[in-house]
Amino acid sequence: MQRVKHLGLLQFKEGVSEIQITMCFQALESLKVNIPGLLDLAHGPYAGAEGLNDHFSHAFIMTFEDTKALETYLPHPEHERVKSLVLPHIKKLIVFDFLA
Repeated sequence: MQRVKHLGLLQFKEGVSEIQITMCFQALESLKVNIPGLLDLAHGPYAGAEGLNDHFSHAFIMTFEDTKALETYLPHPEHERVKSLVLPHIKKLIVFDFLA
């Protein structure tokens, strides 16, 4: 089986507080115990010195055991719940899936 990485780059709306950002990532963290096949989740703010982040301030990356696990995750009710909490704070989001 080939692992799948699910990468998200987030640009929060102007005026979103650090507390709201923290709450978004706490919601994301809850997926670790609720999504079968989700092996790992890491997230954090941009920390590079190059300045090539194009106004994206935070990122997350998930590792799924295979493409079937990712396909199960996408319509999962817990994923939909977290999206409903996070997306109102997002100005722009890029999601990129790749095999690893």
